Amino acid sequence: MSFDVTQNNKERALLVFIRFRGFKLKEDTHPFQKTISQENIEELKNLTKSAGAEVVLEITHMQDRPHPKYYISTGKLEEIKQTASDEEIDLVIFDEELTPGQQGNLQEELKIKVIDRTALILDIFAQRAQSKEGKLQVELAQLNYLLPRLRGKGIVLSRLGAGIGTRGPGESKLESDRRKIRQKINLLEKKISQISVQREVQRKLREVSGVYKISLVGYTNSGKSTLLNSLTDSEVLEQDMLFSTLDSTTRKLELGLGIEVSLSDTVGFIEKLPHQLIAAFKSTLEEVIKADLLLIIVDLSNSDFENHIASVKKVLSDIEAKDKNMLLVFNKIDKIENDLLIKSSKLIYKNSVFISAKLGVGFDSLLNKIREIISLDYVSFNVEIPYSDINFESWIYKNCKIIEKKYLEDFIILTAGCDIKSYMKISSVISENFKSVKIKKINSK
Repeated sequence: MSFDVTQNNKERALLVFIRFRGFKLKEDTHPFQKTISQENIEELKNLTKSAGAEVVLEITHMQDRPHPKYYISTGKLEEIKQTASDEEIDLVIFDEELTPGQQGNLQEELKIKVIDRTALILDIFAQRAQSKEGKLQVELAQLNYLLPRLRGKGIVLSRLGAGIGTRGPGESKLESDRRKIRQKINLLEKKISQISVQREVQRKLREVSGVYKISLVGYTNSGKSTLLNSLTDSEVLEQDMLFSTLDSTTRKLELGLGIEVSLSDTVGFIEKLPHQLIAAFKSTLEEVIKADLLLIIVDLSNSDFENHIASVKKVLSDIEAKDKNMLLVFNKIDKIENDLLIKSSKLIYKNSVFISAKLGVGFDSLLNKIREIISLDYVSFNVEIPYSDINFESWIYKNCKIIEKKYLEDFIILTAGCDIKSYMKISSVISENFKSVKIKKINSK
């Protein structure tokens, strides 16, 4: 059986949602995952549409525990089989991750392609990746996902035709044996490592320059790219779709008072983000790990925003970034018709900021809050350098952001900024080696 998927012939998808009574899955980290909400359904529908398929029906089901062979109960499986036949379904998508065995067994029973949420997200990433690094990372994630599924007759997905869940590495690669797949994985890891080294060099240049680093993180489609564009007059792709941006983008942002920061947009997070993607995108997520401040962008207009915050914080914990300075930034307030929601959220999340990235509303409050946070760890200062100690000037340039330079008769005056650690190091070097150099803070708290 084969389905040729073109723009005019979308795959017809049936979505399956299952929850369990009194049975805790490994990935169950929040109580809301034990129920099937309309938000859960809408999110998978949007993911499916983003991948290019047509959602025909959704089936929800509650059972005591996962069936070891099919994940879903045999009775419900028969219902899905009949529905798939009646509605001419091409593709069945489960909201939870299936084991390789369960996926294979379901496909043998249904005689059509069966994928899970993980494969769906990987497929979207395969379509959206633009940079060389992004494409390599997605291919690595897909191969790590597919490797344990190379069993017996081979990949069933490749026998069922093209379409969602089969894009990326290509059918010929997927049908290779385990040894060749592992060799490909090793090669991809080396290539990504090489690019990661280049990225690390660039990051270290920013670190030694004393530039304060801010990363935008948040649930996918929360408005991170829109905010980056609005604050820095950039033109990063922004679309009202899930995972519209995969590649990390960094821009400079002037905050005044001699403070310049780097602002980085990162890949959007999502509930149950596939662990293969977290591992593959490790180098990209380094922008988050190395940041001085994380702005968690939240779509307040989404009724499930509280669970989105929990999901983002879980991913931050997974990549060991949960102890970073964080600021909750509630976005899309222009889409809120009920002022009561904004007022109540301000009471609950007192140390947060409420904005519309699209309209530029609340930017003054956001920038003031960022300055307030930075001032706790950032120092602006003047340093007088006699011409006899002019070689010290290059040391300042290497370790700080130079804001202004003035030439006087006997000395030059540099106005500069850096973090507290760099400032203390500079002060120590001056006191030990450059007695005639004078340094003075000008705007620290």
